[in-house]
Amino acid sequence: MRTKVLTAILALLAGALVTLPANAAAPDATVVPIQVTGPAASRFNLVVMGDGYTAAELPKFREQLDKHLNILWSIEPFKSYRNYINVYAVEIASPESGVDCDPGLSSPMRDTPLRMGFWGGCNPGSVQRLLTVSQAAATQYADLVPGTTSSNRQILAIGNSNTYGGAGGTYATASGGNALSALITPHELGHSLGGLQDEYDYYARGERGAPYDGPEPSSIHHTLLTDQQMLDQHTKWYRWLGEPSESGGTIGRYEGGMYAGSGVWRPSAHSMMKALGYYFDQVARERMTQRLSAKANLFQDSTPAGQVGPNQVVWLQTLHPLDHELTVSWTLDGTTLPTATARFVDLSTLNLPTGKHTLTATIVDPTEFIRDPSVRPTASRSWTVDPALSATPVEQAVEFTGSTATDHPVSADEVVYAETTQSSTEQPAVTWRLDGTVVPNPGNDRDLHLQPLKLTGRHTLTAQAGAETITWEVDGVEPAVTTTMSKPLLTVQKASGPEYVYNDAFTMGLAATDDSPGYVVPEFRVDGDGWYNYFGWPTDASAPFKFTAEGTEIDQLVYGKLGVPRVVPWDDVPPGYGRHQVEYRAVDATGNIGSPRRFAVTLLHPAPACTTTISGTQGPLYVRSGVTCLTNATVNGPVLVTAGASLVATDSRVSGPVRADQAADLQLLRSTVAGPVSADHVSRSVVVVASTIQGPVSVISGSTTQPPALAGNTVNGPLTCSANAPAPTNLEAPNRVSGPRSGQCARL
Repeated sequence: MRTKVLTAILALLAGALVTLPANAAAPDATVVPIQVTGPAASRFNLVVMGDGYTAAELPKFREQLDKHLNILWSIEPFKSYRNYINVYAVEIASPESGVDCDPGLSSPMRDTPLRMGFWGGCNPGSVQRLLTVSQAAATQYADLVPGTTSSNRQILAIGNSNTYGGAGGTYATASGGNALSALITPHELGHSLGGLQDEYDYYARGERGAPYDGPEPSSIHHTLLTDQQMLDQHTKWYRWLGEPSESGGTIGRYEGGMYAGSGVWRPSAHSMMKALGYYFDQVARERMTQRLSAKANLFQDSTPAGQVGPNQVVWLQTLHPLDHELTVSWTLDGTTLPTATARFVDLSTLNLPTGKHTLTATIVDPTEFIRDPSVRPTASRSWTVDPALSATPVEQAVEFTGSTATDHPVSADEVVYAETTQSSTEQPAVTWRLDGTVVPNPGNDRDLHLQPLKLTGRHTLTAQAGAETITWEVDGVEPAVTTTMSKPLLTVQKASGPEYVYNDAFTMGLAATDDSPGYVVPEFRVDGDGWYNYFGWPTDASAPFKFTAEGTEIDQLVYGKLGVPRVVPWDDVPPGYGRHQVEYRAVDATGNIGSPRRFAVTLLHPAPACTTTISGTQGPLYVRSGVTCLTNATVNGPVLVTAGASLVATDSRVSGPVRADQAADLQLLRSTVAGPVSADHVSRSVVVVASTIQGPVSVISGSTTQPPALAGNTVNGPLTCSANAPAPTNLEAPNRVSGPRSGQCARL
């Protein structure tokens, strides 16, 4: 996490830590500035306090806070507008560990300063996930942070719990240790800062909400209107319709929201306000950008408004988004001046005609996050140029008064800024150097956008004004991510990335690392859908993520549905069998987004359930009924599978031919057969994957429910397929065949 403590803030806080008593009865609290980008009065201030952490557990609170914040900084608009935000931690040692009614109503009450509790504060009429906080206590502790008030701050209380829960509003809450807890924070800020509504189609989990029967919602991201009506009336999210959603899918009209199961529509299939883990979609992101900008002042400083002389330099200082510069335009008596976004105007160079004039500066945020001109962040300030006045030059040392934080590397695509002392008769120039070489920066020399330089690796950046120099380390090193996959049936290495074949649930672990300190955020997406935060598994942050064809239901929500996501049990989406592309990447604490890596995965239908399981060694095998499974087995002799019976051999060896005649299933998985294999008139499934066959293979006249899968095998003999409906496939994993390939298998 970054810490930029300005001189004025340091004086105000009297050091990095301030310890103050909350009151005579409450435990003492320590205010820790985590990130200070400017005076509290001109910033959005996030005040985070922990509850239920004993003195010995405060390091745990700090670690969880680091994760919460770095995940927040990976999500737009918080990523781009991080410099608009101050973050303060209020550390309070709790007499007892934990929070009330965790996890159930019969769980004990805890003696904690903020009196946080699940079930809406132990209310039987509430829901478990509603984690509340004493507003009076939270306000009391937040008031310890100098300069913050109810109008310029957001309180976030983190409870010492591994149970899923949180709440929005003026006093947002989140549990600290749950796998999903760090994702609760941006969701709840969507409520409290953005005024966004839940897009859930349920209130009580597991029960689809009743149909919506109210009027057109006031919510900006819910409507009763059709796409065409929104376009015709220029209302709701008409400006974003049809565009790829940042949270996956396309911006359009998706039924359900505001706890109603039908009769009302939202813009995206699964934005953050619907399903934790995804980003805000553009509609919500626009509102969050607007609200976040409204909490800060675009004019950070300027020549005092009023009258100025015609020989004066009029200047201003703006806020500084991380990914772009604010535009500044100047007009004189309504005529635009050619200032090229400079932050000053030297009136002595304008050859002003006699008389008074009006000089106006306008700051506009050109962000692509906002399309509604009525909410685009804009601010103006005017001065009267009076020829009767004259500015007197005053000699003063040029000093830096504020800058991008120097105690943490900056990312290679960041806009770095440096502000200086100002004079009424001259504008101190700022010279930028990268690894000692001057970087041209015409127009606005207070901001330097690094992205056009396309930097990789590490570099040294300096800004010089007068005799002073500021130095930053530029981190152009991408974070790394490694995968750990559960054992597949088959792995094929290709230039585009590995490809895996599974016939059941599989898991993926992502481990993200970086050469700079701070929590690194791993993400993944499936088939080009929205990027999804990798949090482990909902019940265990250290466990890998589990994919299945239908998803896994946990606390009446669904996770890990491969292909088209299923969020709630009643989502009507196709099963996730077949081939999919999975991409993964990471975002480091500096803000660098790693280049995506990818793998392909094919999920086959699971093998039929075993009725007989054989391991070890045995003689010839005749399967006449049921499902016989060979698992790490050796069969010395032939195997015959007769009408209606099934054989599933996994990691096994057969010393003889394998024949399935009118069988239901024949599946040879990572196995070896010392002899020919034939599958004639098989009725349900033929799957031969990652196996070695010492002889010919034939698949004839099958009528299986899925295409016979012959993939990644070594066949020492001919491969023949004919009259199968559907036709066989190699799952894009070619077989190595020493003999001729014919019929439907000619290209397998």
